[in-house]
Amino acid sequence: MWYRPTGRVFADRREAGRELGARLAGTYAGRDLLVLGLPRGGVPVAYEVAAALRAPLDVFVVRKLRAPFNPEFAIGAVATGGVTVLHRDALGMLSFDEADVAPAVARERAEVERRERLYRSGRPPIELRGKTAVLVDDGIATGATVEAAVQAARALSPAAVVVAAPTAAVDSVETLRGVADDVVVLSTPEPYIAVGAWYERFPQLRDEEVVELLTLADGLGRDGD
Repeated sequence: MWYRPTGRVFADRREAGRELGARLAGTYAGRDLLVLGLPRGGVPVAYEVAAALRAPLDVFVVRKLRAPFNPEFAIGAVATGGVTVLHRDALGMLSFDEADVAPAVARERAEVERRERLYRSGRPPIELRGKTAVLVDDGIATGATVEAAVQAARALSPAAVVVAAPTAAVDSVETLRGVADDVVVLSTPEPYIAVGAWYERFPQLRDEEVVELLTLADGLGRDGD
């Protein structure tokens, strides 16, 4: 019999983002911030967070690396800035080395570059120097994608990197606390299952929806407005 353990279930990403923004506002409102949504699913959440914090919104593109012959098994991630994070334990379980996953790395790096061109729509590169970067996703399962985002963001010299999500696995939160300056999560149900299990409505988003939200966010405080 299928079983879903007890845990907070959000109506959708926008509702979750409003609650997350309210939680973050108590600590981070008024600081020099840039809210960065992880496409695609993190962007609707990040839009509401940016609205609550009265901060500019942008995107930070990260792609999971999936094991050859087993696309459900994550072995790392590729992020903006050419950062690649590999889970050595996962590679060891599969008896793989870096050469075995090089085609996947190249493929996902090309997709990161494609999405950056599409989402940014001619906007200037992200400027994080001296700011607090708030990395937002709709949920954190293994944490590989968000860990890659944290490492990539560090390369842009922010004052601090904050990870924020409505829902996450306990183990992933603990791992991320070791690499981020702060981790803010509303709900950590166990066992975690999958991100979509904690939303009543969890549709797949299209690139066009991400671009639309970024355009709407221009009035939230994007630099240069």
